[in-house]
Amino acid sequence: MAYFETAYMVRVSAPGRLDFLNTHQDYKGLPVVSIAVNLRAYLTAAEGGGKCVVSSRNTGDVCEFEVGERPRGRGFCDYMKAAVLAVGARRCFRGELYSQIPIGAGMASSAAILVTAVAALLKLNGASPSLYDVAELAYVAEREVLGVPCGRLDQYGSAFGHVSLIYPTPPVKVERLELPGGVFVVLHSGISHSTAEVHTKRQEELQRAVELLKEWLRVEASGYWDFPWRALLSHRDVVDQLPEPLRSRVLFTLKMEKSTEEAVAVLKSEMSPLEKLKRVGEVMTQQHWLLSKLYEVSLPQLDLLVERALAAGAYGAKLSGAGLGGVVIALAPDIHTAQRIVKEAEAPSWWIVEVDRGLEYGD
Repeated sequence: MAYFETAYMVRVSAPGRLDFLNTHQDYKGLPVVSIAVNLRAYLTAAEGGGKCVVSSRNTGDVCEFEVGERPRGRGFCDYMKAAVLAVGARRCFRGELYSQIPIGAGMASSAAILVTAVAALLKLNGASPSLYDVAELAYVAEREVLGVPCGRLDQYGSAFGHVSLIYPTPPVKVERLELPGGVFVVLHSGISHSTAEVHTKRQEELQRAVELLKEWLRVEASGYWDFPWRALLSHRDVVDQLPEPLRSRVLFTLKMEKSTEEAVAVLKSEMSPLEKLKRVGEVMTQQHWLLSKLYEVSLPQLDLLVERALAAGAYGAKLSGAGLGGVVIALAPDIHTAQRIVKEAEAPSWWIVEVDRGLEYGD
C-alpha cells in the first residue's frame, strides 16, 4: 500500500496511562485495566521529501532517516523508524513531537508516542483506521520491530483512553469501565527503569515454570502467553511443587488475576460510589504487595511511597508499570486528600491527574 498520496498536515495526540489493575499480566494473555491520564503526547506531521525528518520539542533532537531504515536501539529516532516500518510506509514524512509524559516512569510514554506516529502515518494516507488498527500497529512497532517484550496494555490503553478493561489475547477486546469519582496522584520515585530488562527476566522465569507445569498437568501450551492459567486454580498442590522463585511467580499470577476479577465486579456492581472507591483502593494496595513480595519488582523507595500515600488518606496505592523504579499511583477520595498525599509523600516529582480521552485527531 502506498502512503502519503495526499499532501496535507495532520495533528494527533494520545495519552499516557496508569497501569491500574493486573500489572505484569497482559503478556500472559490475561485481562488488564488501564486508566488514561491528561498527560499527552502530541505529533504534527505532514508529507515529507526524500528523508523522514522528525524533531522533538522536549529535547531538541532532530532525527533523519530513510524509509525502511531499521532501528539500532530504542531511542527517539528508533521509535519513529519502528512506526514507519510497522505501518509499511513507502514515502517519508516531516513531524514535530511534544510530550507531557515523563520518560521511564511507568506511564507508557513510548506507547503514546507510537500511537500518535502510527495514527498520523495512516491519516496522511487518507485512511480512517479504527482504534484497534492503530493500537495493534503500535504494538507491532514496539514488540516486533523494536523487540520490547511488552504486552498490549500500553498501546491499547493509550489508543482507547478512559478506564479500559483490555482482553489482550487476539482478537483483542476493549471494554469501557466507569470509575465513580476519585482523584489520582502520581508519585515519581525519581528512579528510571527499563521495561525490557524487567519483563525479560520475569518472562524467562515464567517460561521455565510453564515447561514444568505442562509436563506435570499434561496440558497444551506454547508458553506463558497462552498457558491456561485458570486450570491451576484447582491444582494448588502442583503449584507448590515448583521451586522458588518460580512458585512465587505463578502464585502472583493467580492472586493478581483473582483480585482483578473482584475489583472489576465491584466497579460493575450497584454499590455506592464511595464503597466502590474504597474496595477498589484496597485491591490496588493488595496488588502492590503482590508485586513487591511475590514478583519482586518493587523497591524500598516505592514501598515507602505507597505507605506514605496510605497514611495521608489514599484509598489505595500501587506501583505502575514494569517496576524497579518509576511511579506509584494513589487513589484519593478528593482533591484535598490528593494535595495532602503530595505533601506528605515527599516524592521527587508528582502529578495530580484526571482520567482522559484516548487518541484524538486535530488541535
